[in-house]
Amino acid sequence: MSTMRAAVVRRFGEPIVIEEWPIPVPGKGEVLVKVAASGVCHTDLHAADGDWPIRPSLPLVPGHEGIGHVCAIGPGVADLREGDLVGVPWLHDACGACEWCLRGWETLCKRQHNTGYGVHGTHADYVIARAAFAGRIPATDDLAALAPVLCAGVTTYKGLIETGARPGEWVVISGVGGLGHVGVQYARAMGFRPIGLDTDADKRALALACGAEAAVDAAATDAVDQIVAITGGGAHGVLVTAASLPAFRTAIGVVRRGGTVALVGLPPGDMPLPIFDVVLKRITVRGSIVGTRADLEEALGFAARGLVKPRVTTFPLDEANAVFKQLRAGTVDGRAVLVP
Repeated sequence: MSTMRAAVVRRFGEPIVIEEWPIPVPGKGEVLVKVAASGVCHTDLHAADGDWPIRPSLPLVPGHEGIGHVCAIGPGVADLREGDLVGVPWLHDACGACEWCLRGWETLCKRQHNTGYGVHGTHADYVIARAAFAGRIPATDDLAALAPVLCAGVTTYKGLIETGARPGEWVVISGVGGLGHVGVQYARAMGFRPIGLDTDADKRALALACGAEAAVDAAATDAVDQIVAITGGGAHGVLVTAASLPAFRTAIGVVRRGGTVALVGLPPGDMPLPIFDVVLKRITVRGSIVGTRADLEEALGFAARGLVKPRVTTFPLDEANAVFKQLRAGTVDGRAVLVP
């Protein structure tokens, strides 16, 4: 039997194990993808540590930013062929029949499955994908740079849409790390005027390099005043990618009257909501979860035209534990990508 290498979570909170697994066989509606690049996301850490309310079943292969070529096709797949380049995103599939799926909100489907969490993911030589949910990847010579668009890209793109900001208006990207530096680029490409907000000087420099008009130290006592002054009254939209309660409090301070704060970061604990500010200033606070297939296609389109390019560092699959360690320490420059 043919085998593949896979980065496997055997026990929560323990190091990943590189194992030999049988290469899976695609079933009805599925394709087998030979992975060429697999981006590493903070969600992979949450899966490996089992620290979300609903834990994945173990053993588990994490990863949901995979790009590769279709190498086998299951029954009932008519729109993909062997050799096609596809992306394997967080949304493995959804039921297609519930009220949310029918309204175009498949990411809210209660019966969805998630790659690298509910089903085995992309940190392996091969992965199974649902053909209907695999992203169609434009031709590119840099698969590693495109891999993070499958999560970081579509997540920030959708989050910016959720702010309701219009071209020419100000948006603040709070947290300029693996998600935020991509968000700055999408904001610029979408016609917004982005401002980076981060406590780290290197990440503020990264925000400027990615097209931010300004970058403000989130730890500064006058951070809110600075942004209000730059924007002439506050940002029209704020995208919070930082997994930080202080970042949320700052976001409420920098958004202008009638503006929207979109949350994609997931910090531990509950966020206190300053109800008087929210009511009196008509502020909208909204959660935003990844993106639909249509959102993914649009996000990939920006990247295909060269308007968005995540900063990536590649590592062999065998170094998955080292990458996870860097991610926990916050020392990854942009996004890390495993290359089997």
